[in-house]
Parts: sequence; structure tokens; C-alpha cells
Amino acid sequence: MTEPGLFETVKRRQSVPVDVGGVTVGGGVPIVVQSMTNTDTADVESTAKQVADLARAGSEIVRITVDRDEAAKAVPHIRDRLMLMGVEVPLVGDFHYIGHKLLTENPACAEALAKYRINPGNVGFREKRDTQFSTMIEVANKYEKPVRIGVNWGSLDQELLTRLMDENTASDNPKDAAQVTRDAMVMSGLLSAERAEELGMPRNRIIISAKVSAVQDLIAVYRDLAARCDYTLHLGLTEAGMGTKGVVASSAGMGILLQDGIGDTIRISLTPEPGGDRTREVTVAQELLQVLGLRSFVPLVTACPGCGRTTSTVFQELAQKIQAHIRERMPGWREQYPGVEELNVAVMGCIVNGPGESKHADIGISLPGTGEEPAAPVFIDGEKKMTLRGPGIADDFRVLVEEYVDNRYGG
Repeated sequence: MTEPGLFETVKRRQSVPVDVGGVTVGGGVPIVVQSMTNTDTADVESTAKQVADLARAGSEIVRITVDRDEAAKAVPHIRDRLMLMGVEVPLVGDFHYIGHKLLTENPACAEALAKYRINPGNVGFREKRDTQFSTMIEVANKYEKPVRIGVNWGSLDQELLTRLMDENTASDNPKDAAQVTRDAMVMSGLLSAERAEELGMPRNRIIISAKVSAVQDLIAVYRDLAARCDYTLHLGLTEAGMGTKGVVASSAGMGILLQDGIGDTIRISLTPEPGGDRTREVTVAQELLQVLGLRSFVPLVTACPGCGRTTSTVFQELAQKIQAHIRERMPGWREQYPGVEELNVAVMGCIVNGPGESKHADIGISLPGTGEEPAAPVFIDGEKKMTLRGPGIADDFRVLVEEYVDNRYGG
């Protein structure tokens, strides 16, 4: 959670809080991390396992696709399987095209989900749009479930967009097509939210998102949306991409908005490598919030990038081992040592910045660079406490980190 005085320059936008299965989103509480499965929801076993993996990695809400009857029927079984696994995480149903039908024909699914995602661009077409949208809102009202009005660049309401384009063409001062499209994104979300309220849904059960795939469009759309409403906002760059591109694009766009105080819950939509770890998107979301000073999830490990003074890979290997050790230990540490997520560890590679960085950390080690004396001073709470030598430096330092955690947070 955000500490008093931490990043005081970030003034959060005021929004109406929404309860999503026991998790509060908006209203000034810490920004919530969420994610989405990529399994076939009809496969109860694999979906429950991936939901559990995401939740254990730190996803506080998990969204699953509900695209057909088999998937809808699987939802309550997935929830039950998670309960048997000891995993309590709100499940969000992602609906497109036939959500009204799936929810009305599968009441157990409607009841098991903590929230419904409705896409106003494909909830229905022409005369069916309002009927099918209204049906989903009525089901949500019946079971007292919140909804996310999830507008998406790739499935925008074409009738609304065409109307705005025509009006723009007739205007004395026409905008460019990209601006009109952004206007349509914002208008689609707000009009749908207003319609939901007309149907009896309270504002504290409505979340809006307006996802695009380009960073500048994301910033423009959400700034406009945030200025025009107090609905809780789900922040994310859709189709962010694979690898470093996805991480950089999401961090660039969302980082600017978060610094502006915009965003109540975030999802990093990374394309995983074939067979890759789905939980990486959770880790990136946590690290983005943590480096901005908005939340703390795991102890930070500061490590130098390396240069000609550090031709040895010892410090790189130690930094990697310490980071992996901390992430492995965090589930237990979190329960046993409240506040441990604020821990700062430094693993440095030579005498230039090593001692200084290590002094600034709670516990740090400065390893010898190329040609330096084969000794590694350890600094604890800003003071040099000892010097490690020999082939067992990595294991020795790991023990010292464990002892520090127990001494500082075990009281």
C-alpha cells in the first residue's frame, strides 16, 4: 500500500469506488492489478490452474472469456475448483456478441462471476443493441454485480463512429479522423454508462475502459474520459505486443496517465511467447506501480548495469539469484513479515558506485570489479558491517538477507 508522503506529487483523480467481489476499485484506494487467462474457459482444470497461478503472482482480479454455452457452464465449476485450492480471487466474465443470451440461460454463471465486461461495440447491432445491452444490465442488477463498459478501438460502435464522421465533415472546423475516432471512444463509454444508470444500475457498480493500441491515443482518450466523468477507470493498452515492445509501450502510456492520477485498476496486455509464462503481465503491472511509488509488492533489488570495470558475471548472477529468491519467498514472507515489500536490496559490481548505492539500501553488497581486491563489503542500514570473501559469497549474502528480514520485520 502507498506509504504516507510517498510520491506526494501524484494527486489521484476522484472516482466512485466499486466493489468487485470484495476488492475495492477506485475511490482513492491503491490501484488494483488485474489480468486475464488465455485458456479455453470450457476446460475447467486448465483455466482454474491458470487463474490460481495469476492470483498467486499477485493478480487481484482475473478475467476469463465467456464466449459460448460450454464456457458459461464451466464458470461455477472453475469458481468451486479455486475454492478447493484455497484461492479467493474475483472472476470477471468477458462477454461479446451473445452475453445477454449466455447470462440469462446460465444463471449459475451469472451468480458465480464477480463482474461482467460488456463491449458496447458488439453487444448488439441496430435495433437489437439496446435490448441486448439492457438484458445484460438487468441480469447484473438482479445479482448485484458491477459491470465494465469496455470500449475497444478494434470493435468500436460503427454506427456512432459513422454519425460523428458525418457531423465532422459538415463542420466548419473539421477535426482529423483520429480525433473523431477518439471522440467516439469516449462518447461510446459515457453513453453506455448513462444508459446503464437509466436502467437502474448505481454509479458505484460501473467501471469504464477505452482501450487503444497506440500510446499517444491511449493518453489522449483517457485524459478526455477522466475530465468528463467520475466513473472508476480500468486502464490498459490493448494489443500491446510481445516482449520488450509490449512492456515499453504499456509502461510509457500508462506511466504518464498514472502520474497524472488517472487509472483505478490496470492490466498489462502482453502477448506471451509460445508456451511462455502468463504471469509475466502481472509482474510488469506490479513493477510499473512500484517504480512510480504508487504501491509496493516485493522488495526492490538495485543492481548496476555493468561496464568495462565489471567483466566478471558474478554480480549479475548474484543479483539474479537474490531477485529470484525474494520472489520465491514472498508468499511466505508476506504472511510472516508485514511491511517486507518495502525492503530495498542492492547488488553492485565495483567500487565506483557500489559502496554508495549499498549504503542507500537497507542491505547491500558491493562486489569486486575487474582487478579489484577479491572482497565484498556488506552494508546494513547504511553502515559497513562485514566483508565477504571466497566462493560462497552468493549463499552467504542470501543468508544475510534472510536474517535481516527476520530481524527487521519479524517483531
